[in-house]
Amino acid sequence: MIRLGRHTVPSIRGWALPPALATATLHTERLPDLDYNYRALEPYFNAHIMQLHHQKHHQTYVTNYNKALEQLQVCNDDPNVVVSLQSAINFNGGGHINHSIFWKNLAPTSEGGGSPPQGSLAKAIDAQFGGLDKLTAKMSTAGAGVQGSGWVWLGYNKELKRLQVETTQNQDPLSSKGLIPLLGIDVWEHAYYLQYKNVRPDYLKNIWKVVNWKDVAKRYESA
Repeated sequence: MIRLGRHTVPSIRGWALPPALATATLHTERLPDLDYNYRALEPYFNAHIMQLHHQKHHQTYVTNYNKALEQLQVCNDDPNVVVSLQSAINFNGGGHINHSIFWKNLAPTSEGGGSPPQGSLAKAIDAQFGGLDKLTAKMSTAGAGVQGSGWVWLGYNKELKRLQVETTQNQDPLSSKGLIPLLGIDVWEHAYYLQYKNVRPDYLKNIWKVVNWKDVAKRYESA
């Protein structure tokens, strides 16, 4: 969503900026701080990967998203310009949304990263997937199978009231498939190549050792 002053308008596909909002105050996004330092996820993610991923890749999504919004604000409702900006808004806005979830979904082992989920989330995983091991295997297989760049997700289907494993291409957010994101794993090469080279399955095997299931559980309760 885009916040313009007190107003919120959709930012993902198929919309036009309402004329009444054309002169509203532009709300810009910023790179969120991490809850841990860049070395905190070692040895599974080295500091170099984390710093590049956060300061370079995520920052680029934020910068380009804000730039697209600025161009949108001054386009004078020209439909040609509005339409031409949709791809940049979707891609960069999605990248910002996805990474903001991703950082929260991870935690150092000293702060509970990798510790299995408890409570209602654990019960739902057992009931729907047959246990945490089967869920992680299913997500790892799905993530390894993403062609090119994208994400693998554990989401919540509000209509069916159940958990669901899904993948998205590039930086499409999970909301584009009608699901509420609980856990997102970035399978773009920039997330792992400096440490795992082109062996994505090794990355997907080790990321579970730093998954912040407490954060996932909070998202599940909210959903």
